Amino acid sequence: MLYLVGLGLGDAKDITVKGLEAVRRCRRVYLEAYTSVLTVGKEALEEFYGRELILADRETVEQEADSILKEADVCDVAFLVVGDPFGATTHSDLVLRAVKLGIPYKVIHNASIMNAVGCCGLQLYNFGETVSVVFWTDTWKPESFFDKIEKNRQNGMHTLCLLDIKVKEQSLENLMKGRKIYEPPRYMSVNQAAEQLLAIIQNRRLRGEEPEITENTICVGLARVGAPDQKIASGTLHEMSTVELGGPLHSLIVTGTMHPLELEMLKLFSVDSSSFENNASQRTT
Repeated sequence: MLYLVGLGLGDAKDITVKGLEAVRRCRRVYLEAYTSVLTVGKEALEEFYGRELILADRETVEQEADSILKEADVCDVAFLVVGDPFGATTHSDLVLRAVKLGIPYKVIHNASIMNAVGCCGLQLYNFGETVSVVFWTDTWKPESFFDKIEKNRQNGMHTLCLLDIKVKEQSLENLMKGRKIYEPPRYMSVNQAAEQLLAIIQNRRLRGEEPEITENTICVGLARVGAPDQKIASGTLHEMSTVELGGPLHSLIVTGTMHPLELEMLKLFSVDSSSFENNASQRTT
């Protein structure tokens, strides 16, 4: 049996009772280590679960999945995922591979950022398509995520922006030369995401466009959701470029049309309450 087990968002104790029982009876336990991270390290998880964990990076999961599934037809193997197991399409691929090999599987769900963002007071059914905001480079500055945010906002919907994570990534030079040398981990902050959005706004204006999203659009920055030191800040997009939210992981929400209750909740986390009172571009139903 292959178990896909969600670990939740905080620390080792966020695993469900059902998930912990599954982990403790498995012969091999893999920890997916590239789509998200917990606030505690591998050692803390091993101590609480009572099992040794095998780190599974992107290369292992996407190119060597057969090694994870090896013998799963005759013994139990667990694949642990921060948040919920189906927060990333990679894990659907693992299930499809298991089915083709005749290996039964079971999914044990948990909280993920996709539903935990409700902690800021915005109603989940008012969210549109989720987008990923990637790190720009000197030669690659995509804007496609901005178009999706604009479309959501035109439809009155909020947008959850998942911010880029770079773990075990190679530089272009090392990749081309086949050297297994990896860059230090990088986690995009709300500040960095806001700065990229502001840059796109300026680019669009230089092209004679007036974007649906402006410096004064109300946004929400979230950090370490589910952890004891979780932090939430609401304010304009411009304010998000300077707000201090601490360490990773961060997420950003660009609001659409807000219900008065949503607006009242966001004011609890405001960087500057006058941003809400003076912001002419905010929308309410």
